[in-house]
Amino acid sequence: MGNVDKRNAMRAGAVTAAATLMMLMSSPAMAITQDDGSDPGSGLSVGQTLGLFVALPIVAFLVIAGLCMLPGSKKK
Repeated sequence: MGNVDKRNAMRAGAVTAAATLMMLMSSPAMAITQDDGSDPGSGLSVGQTLGLFVALPIVAFLVIAGLCMLPGSKKK
């Protein structure tokens, strides 16, 4: 049974590595070409970037965790 598990793990690792490599190789190529009529706006400041990609996910996690813990705290 151990040989089958090892083979499946190797296959899953190979598929993951291939998919990651394909995404990394295609990402820069797709970023170079812009659609017709696309007008990129101004960039984000450092504060806006940190708020959007750091603070907002943390706040969302805390809200979801709080909502999940809410029913359990009433039984005590």
